[in-house]
Amino acid sequence: MRAYEITSADGVDALALKERDSVLPGAGEILVRMRASAINYRDLSTIEDPLARSIALPRVPNSDGAGDVVAVGSGVTRFKPGDRVAGCFFQDWSDGGISAAAMASALGGPIDGVLAENVLLREGGAVSLPDHLSFEEGATLPCAGLTAWNCLVEQGGLKAGDTALFLGTGGVSIFGLQFAKMMGARTIVTSSSDAKLERAASLGADELINYREVPDWQIRVLELTDGAGVDITIETGGGGTLEKTLEATRIGGTVSLIGVLTGGTINPVTVMRKSIRLQGVYVGNRRMFEDMNAALAFNQVHPVIDQVFAFEDARVAYHTMRAAVHFGKLVVTI
Repeated sequence: MRAYEITSADGVDALALKERDSVLPGAGEILVRMRASAINYRDLSTIEDPLARSIALPRVPNSDGAGDVVAVGSGVTRFKPGDRVAGCFFQDWSDGGISAAAMASALGGPIDGVLAENVLLREGGAVSLPDHLSFEEGATLPCAGLTAWNCLVEQGGLKAGDTALFLGTGGVSIFGLQFAKMMGARTIVTSSSDAKLERAASLGADELINYREVPDWQIRVLELTDGAGVDITIETGGGGTLEKTLEATRIGGTVSLIGVLTGGTINPVTVMRKSIRLQGVYVGNRRMFEDMNAALAFNQVHPVIDQVFAFEDARVAYHTMRAAVHFGKLVVTI
């Protein structure tokens, strides 16, 4: 079976498509014929600099994939051949708080990922796909979808009538927008592109801010909230945007920090002064994933996919991620 491998620190163009030996599931494992894999910024950065992450090479990249079960190992009771599944980002985190053991089981990092024709997953490291979703849509859920759900629901306690702020229009932000609207919250979205803001409006975004035209966008957020600030922000930028995010978030509000795209440093004064809960969020556990899927199924929500690439064109997909022109998710079919 074919699989992509990170074999060096020479970047995307050095990503190798290799023939690997076929595998069979052992006790407690399932063999999944992968049908699609979605790309996250984390996957790109792992390929570009595996040494900084202490990745043992060769390593199959990508954490997010969906497919159908073709065989099960001894003792498996949760799945049978033919079941449609998505892999969990962390293969060893079923519920409760995150741990070092859970972090050591992350696909496409400490262990091989899913950009391959066949993948072994732990029985407890997979969930059933909602019936209304395609494999491509299902492949977007394990990281971006679950991160947004964890930020808003598990960490933020978002409820109807709250206001949520989303920076940019990447996968997590667009999932967050969809979840917030599903739950009856007011939404504010920022972007440097009017075209992307128009697409966000078509998904129900209530307020739109072009941060190139309004560089002090935090002031505009305060104006839109009568000076109070938003209840929760999903912070995808990191140190470079966090100061403005903190100003835009209400006293006692929540900022879920998931990204470090902009670099920069963090001044903790505003966190203290406004009693803000600044929470780092690293995806989520299987129980959260199953809760999210139930909500997706009940509300018939479909993830937003910007482009789909053939398996042989996976390198192009990563270059597209680097260009940062996408809206929602990029997916590779397998």
